[in-house]
Amino acid sequence: MDLKYTEEHELIRKTVRDFAIEKLLPGVAERDRDMIHPTAQIRELGELGFWGVFIPEQYGGAGLDSISYCIAIEELSKVDASAGVIISVTNSLAAYPILTFGTEEQKQKYLIPLASGKKLGAFCLTEPGAGSDAAAQSTVALRDGDYYVVNGTKHFVTSGKHGDVFLVTVMTDKTKGVRGTSSLIIEQGTPGMKIEPPEHKMGIRGSDTHAITFEDCKVPISNLLGKEGDGFKIALSALDSGRMGIAAQALGIAQGALEAALQYVHQRKQFDKLLKEFQAIQFKLADMETHIQAGRLLLYQSALKKDRGERFTKETAMAKVYCSETAMSVANQAVQILGGYGYTTEYPVERAMRDAKITEIYEGTSEIQRMVIAANLLAEWAKTHS
Repeated sequence: MDLKYTEEHELIRKTVRDFAIEKLLPGVAERDRDMIHPTAQIRELGELGFWGVFIPEQYGGAGLDSISYCIAIEELSKVDASAGVIISVTNSLAAYPILTFGTEEQKQKYLIPLASGKKLGAFCLTEPGAGSDAAAQSTVALRDGDYYVVNGTKHFVTSGKHGDVFLVTVMTDKTKGVRGTSSLIIEQGTPGMKIEPPEHKMGIRGSDTHAITFEDCKVPISNLLGKEGDGFKIALSALDSGRMGIAAQALGIAQGALEAALQYVHQRKQFDKLLKEFQAIQFKLADMETHIQAGRLLLYQSALKKDRGERFTKETAMAKVYCSETAMSVANQAVQILGGYGYTTEYPVERAMRDAKITEIYEGTSEIQRMVIAANLLAEWAKTHS
């Protein structure tokens, strides 16, 4: 298998890296401290085509492959993980499901503005009583003529305030359990839709996260994505793609922490020796690099399967759990290498450590990923040994 980057991949990497250094790096620490959304920078990324990286050009996207998408998210997250997750969500959790399950009318109305950088996407699945147990939905959408009337609350919505187009998982028939869930496209500003105050988080503080309350919110039946009963299937499909973006975000956090540590060990002296000369430090750096490279290969394997039209559920779950745990481990070692300085906001590794943690939680915890991997592994074994 040849995993050599194409010229296009290298161009994308350079374009996003230059943008991150020039536009995101200035002020990233202040945005983290004060919970400021990088609105102007995100809009510019949309204009550059990074809101619809793998969406076909006919629908306003860049029409690139999934490795290009992973490269873009990683390079953004090396500098600003908040920007990385904002771009990931609008690509994977908003645009991708509409591309996959939407009608032509929905693609024209919603996908084109999403992919072309005019409307930011968001995804509403988690509820106060439905986290890892995503099937335990309580937000209800009841049919009333040409509308659904939606009541309920969604939690932890990325881009809750700044999003324009929301994909919302609802219960349209409580008697059918999971088969009674559906997916609605709801626009920001729809009467009955209320954005609650922002969550105060440990990390990813430049990305706004809100609860959203729906109270007699009327949504046209034309905004039903897929068919009634498809909600859970659509959510799982979106999460398969979304986990790829979070794995790339985690890799970016890890790579940024490693590069900060490398710069530090070339400057800092102890006992009249540069830190890079100590074998204990060298072993830490070696382990950090090895885990990052292994995670990248797992991620690209899932990206290649997705682009070939193959099922990639197990592969993206493996990439997500491995890359997120790598991000935590690498950030932790980077703080250790920098010592007391690593614990201060003067250096970016303390932010990397805070940002890394959420990658083990959102879009499926590490425990959920292991359940997904095991279920697929056992099913594969049964199929070949039946």
